[in-house]
Amino acid sequence: MYQSTSSALKQKIEILAEKAFRQHLISGYGDSEFPNQYQIVYQGKPRHFSLDHAFAFLKTLVDFNLATAESLMVHKK
Repeated sequence: MYQSTSSALKQKIEILAEKAFRQHLISGYGDSEFPNQYQIVYQGKPRHFSLDHAFAFLKTLVDFNLATAESLMVHKK
């Protein structure tokens, strides 16, 4: 059970990491050398997060960037 939950969470993290990478919010990502952790390169430093923390961090980063972009679009009109 844990394996499938962990696998599903990792897939969500991969999607968010790709979005963050394409938006230049992070400069790298991938499997960590530590079990049940994920590596994210943020502000030039590789950081190792638990899967739950990696998901929360990336979700916040991508959502904040989207909200900021939408806010700027509203102010330009």
